[in-house]
Amino acid sequence: MRLRTRLIISFFIIIIVPVLLAGATIWGFGHYQKKAIHQLYNLEENPYDYFVNSFKVLSRITKSTYEELQKTAKEAPQKLEDPGYLDKINKELEHKYSYLILRRGEELVYEGKQASWDSLRESLPEYDSVVLQNPGSGYYLEGEGQALLKQIDMEFPNGDKGSVFIITSLERFLPDVKEIILDLLISIVLILIFTAGMLTVWIYQGIINPIHKLQVAAQNIKEGNLDFTIETDGRDEIGELCRNFEEMRYRLKQSEEEMLAGEKENRVLISNISHDLKTPITAIKGYVEGLMDGVADTPKKQEKYIRTIYNKANEMDTLINELTLYSRIDTNRIPYNFNRINVADYFDDCVEEVGLDLEAKNIKLTYIDYADKDVLIIADPEQLRRVINNIISNSVKYLDKKQGFINIRIRDVGDFIQVEIEDNGRGIAGKDLPYIFDRFYRTDASRNSSTGGSGIGLSIVKKIIEDHGGKIWANSKEGTGTIMYFVIRKYQEVIN
Repeated sequence: MRLRTRLIISFFIIIIVPVLLAGATIWGFGHYQKKAIHQLYNLEENPYDYFVNSFKVLSRITKSTYEELQKTAKEAPQKLEDPGYLDKINKELEHKYSYLILRRGEELVYEGKQASWDSLRESLPEYDSVVLQNPGSGYYLEGEGQALLKQIDMEFPNGDKGSVFIITSLERFLPDVKEIILDLLISIVLILIFTAGMLTVWIYQGIINPIHKLQVAAQNIKEGNLDFTIETDGRDEIGELCRNFEEMRYRLKQSEEEMLAGEKENRVLISNISHDLKTPITAIKGYVEGLMDGVADTPKKQEKYIRTIYNKANEMDTLINELTLYSRIDTNRIPYNFNRINVADYFDDCVEEVGLDLEAKNIKLTYIDYADKDVLIIADPEQLRRVINNIISNSVKYLDKKQGFINIRIRDVGDFIQVEIEDNGRGIAGKDLPYIFDRFYRTDASRNSSTGGSGIGLSIVKKIIEDHGGKIWANSKEGTGTIMYFVIRKYQEVIN
């Protein structure tokens, strides 16, 4: 979920959830209090009206008692002289936070609550008082305490005038109202805490957890540890950041592995070149010492020594050239000069050039061109000649038969020219064949091998062929020989 969407949802949750839960809580309390008020105070009308009008609810809770006393005062005033009847009425009023006072003349003859405050006695209205505009509703008295007073005027059987008062104490009623309000406030606070907690968990899981993963990942990278993964399923900005961070970690790890592999390859190259340079240098020193010491005491021997020195110097030159070319390959800076080349003419020259060298080594060379004589290719003549020379040199290096041969075949394969170079050398093991074009890979890992070589010859060949848009591969059988194949794209004129 996108962060923008998450924030919008959070905004509405903050507003809507507390309102809905608070509304449900108030409804629940109201429903509960409605039943309680109905059972306790016998209020048959809508109790919510009384919560809005507190004076009305105070008046309403003693309505039935007031009506009964009013009827008794009118029809049977003698009952009001009976203490038992008065106690009965007063007991009914007790659970309504009210009590009864009876006044006869100026004297209070009955008080349902002995602890009535003096100011209340003094504030009792006179007989037939005009204070009461609505006698059934009562009026509010304030003094040492707070109370609602209802008055019923009457005449006793002997003609004395009197008044019956129903006093409802707010000091006892208000704590119930305060308790309800307190419960509502506590419920609202709990609702807010619940909403905040729910949002905190949601935001923590969606934002804080991924950020913590990024902190741990950054610390690992800082310490050089790249062997970990950042797992995230999020589709928001934080999730994208985690995935980008994981991609960065993966590429850093790849770069580190490539750097280590490169360092290892460089060490192998230095070791190979050092060894392979040491061999011709040792030979050159030996033959030079032979000349200096007079061992070559005939013109024939001297010529042989000088030719050997020349050949060893050429070997060293070849190794140095390979090293130079390797550095260019490693930085993709091989210089190419592509031209249109006639296949027949070009390979005729190549075969003629290598043929003399192979003949001197008693190696039979066979060349067959199956392609048309006018076929052209696009290639760098110098680099393509390097490919052919490297492959043939590699074949010569591993020839182990008394009569060696190398066959070169040219075939037309559609948009490409295919070159096949076959030898009858010792062949390549199946386990080694997939790796022969890798840099520094040598089928004979022994440093005592007489074949020598830096191990980068075929990797250079592969790089050059691929830069020409071609492909190279090999088939081989141990003890029988090897066939190298590569293809070069033909030249095709674009007709507008």
